[in-house]
Amino acid sequence: QVQLVESGGGLVQPGGSLRLSCAASGSIDSIYVMGWYRQAPGKQREMVAIITRDSVTTYAGSVKGRFTISRDGASNTVYLQMNSLKPEDTAVYYCTAPPLNWGQGTQVTVSS
Repeated sequence: QVQLVESGGGLVQPGGSLRLSCAASGSIDSIYVMGWYRQAPGKQREMVAIITRDSVTTYAGSVKGRFTISRDGASNTVYLQMNSLKPEDTAVYYCTAPPLNWGQGTQVTVSS
């Protein structure tokens, strides 16, 4: 079993930046892919970015060029650097080591 703990959410103005962190513990040797999903009120959960153990990345079209996912193997931590944030990025962001492992979520609110 894998435990995932997110941090770094908060309130930011449009155009601002935030960095989310996700620390993994437990059966981490079983993890090949980690990533971030988000869920806005009234909407389905959607993929934001994922990264493999070999650091191959995939991004949703809506965040490409603005968000960067990275992985620190030594600390078993995945980061999501979010730049040029927009109000439509407002959501609860979840860290995942799919298919069964999810963090508790961290709120990101982009508002003036």
